[in-house]
Order: sequence, then structure tokens, then C-alpha cells
Amino acid sequence: MSETVSFYDEVGGHEVFQRIVDVFYREVAADDVLRPMYPEEDLGPAAERLLLFLEHYWGGPTTYGETRGHPRLRMRHAPFHVNPDARDRWLRAMRIAVDEAHLSPLHEATLWDYLQRAAHAMVNTFEPTGIGPTAKPHGGSTLPVRPES
Repeated sequence: MSETVSFYDEVGGHEVFQRIVDVFYREVAADDVLRPMYPEEDLGPAAERLLLFLEHYWGGPTTYGETRGHPRLRMRHAPFHVNPDARDRWLRAMRIAVDEAHLSPLHEATLWDYLQRAAHAMVNTFEPTGIGPTAKPHGGSTLPVRPES
């Protein structure tokens, strides 16, 4: 009887996911919409969280779940202004990262399908970039999420 091999192992394990995350955050650092969504001056902590999540999700080490619990992606991204523009920029950065990983066509398609679905699920506003509940106009107050009654 053969042992089931995980997607994580099939694509090359830690090194491949590390490369994807490194390229992705290289692109995030250069994006004027995505970069402000990462409050830490150094993108290292965010990169580490993404790496641990991807490895766990795709059958690698379970460190993410052991240290952070269930991913709760929508909840964790709720404080951020994720509109279609931000989603598309995220997907552009991830597309570059996936392309530079040089996965087999089947593995690339499988990973890309998941990433697209996840990105679309994270959209939490259709307000243009620069306004919304987390943006502060020059006066310093936040815009209301919905009109006061």
C-alpha cells in the first residue's frame, strides 16, 4: 500500500513555499495600496505568518494551527480595506510569486485556483482605495461604515 504524498511535498516543500512568500512580499513592498495594509515596518512577521499558513494548508508542518489556531481568514482580514483593487493587486503579486516558483502545470493550476478563491472571499468593501472605515480624512475622524440613524 502506498503512502499519500501531500501537495506540500509534491511541489518541493518548505523551499518552494518560502520562495513564493519571498517573491510575494517583494511585490507587496513595492505596491502603494498593499504596503500600507501591513502595519509592521518590517514585512518579516507577515511573511512568516503567510508561510506558516500556506505550509499548513497544503499538508506541511502544522505550526500555524498549533500557534495561531484556525485561520479565520475573513475575520483576520476584516480590519483592512480589501476592495476589488486591493484584491487584484494581491493577486498580481501572488501571480508573480507563483510564476517564479516554476511549478508543474497541475500544481500551478491547483494552487492558483485556491489563491483566486481566497482573494475573492477576502473582499469586504467596494469603496475605492483611500476611503472607508479604516481611512482617516484630514480632519482625523473615521468615516462611518453606515449612516447614523
